[in-house]
Amino acid sequence: MIVIKSREEIERMKKPGRLVAEVLEMIRVHIRPGENTAYLDGIIEEFFSQNHAIPSFKGYGGFPFSSCISVNEVVIHGLPDRNRVLMEGDLVSIDVGAYVDGFHGDAARTYSVGQASEEANRLMTVTQEALELGIRELDKMERLGNVSYAIQTYVEGQGFSIIREYVGHGIGKDLHESPQIPNYGFPNRGIRLRKGMTLAIEPMVSAGDWRTEVLDDGFTAVTVDRSLAAHYEDTVALTENGVEILTRL
Repeated sequence: MIVIKSREEIERMKKPGRLVAEVLEMIRVHIRPGENTAYLDGIIEEFFSQNHAIPSFKGYGGFPFSSCISVNEVVIHGLPDRNRVLMEGDLVSIDVGAYVDGFHGDAARTYSVGQASEEANRLMTVTQEALELGIRELDKMERLGNVSYAIQTYVEGQGFSIIREYVGHGIGKDLHESPQIPNYGFPNRGIRLRKGMTLAIEPMVSAGDWRTEVLDDGFTAVTVDRSLAAHYEDTVALTENGVEILTRL
């Protein structure tokens, strides 16, 4: 069941959304060669604690950390690890959620550690642009399949692959609500968009094969060919004034 939010509920979602946006901007300066991913997760957890927010991911499905930190071939759900030291040229995707006043905000960004390769920079750019295209498609208030189709055709037209085994989702009082939002599909399919929907749009893109596998830790999802991956996500609300992006400053 898709939960339609009132104007008041959307207003309440702005606080966790803003905190997610702030922590993703704040963490940028700490992403540098020689730092480890557990250190980054500790900074994120401390930020949420100081701002009286609960990390949405910690304990969710048994996940033990406050953020997912995914490096290079890791698509999503990377486990922060003090032994995973960042190196010049790495790509780091950080996915965070905050729970405040009964509602969640959820967003992800991909960063380069120092100077990345030309391919890595283009992968990040295309993934971010795919997110923007998806959000613009939402603003037309047509069918959800149009969003999926817009993301897929753009990414594949740029020579990259859309990850198919993980998708976007509704969000609100629960971190994951209906509907699921694939980043691939056909136009003019799926549910009709309505005011009051709150959604997490999140293209995940590979420089190689779109298929993934989960490592033995039960969480870390990597590309099967170990090609680079990027991940961008925002929580948005469909309102009478158009699409409001809740996880940007």
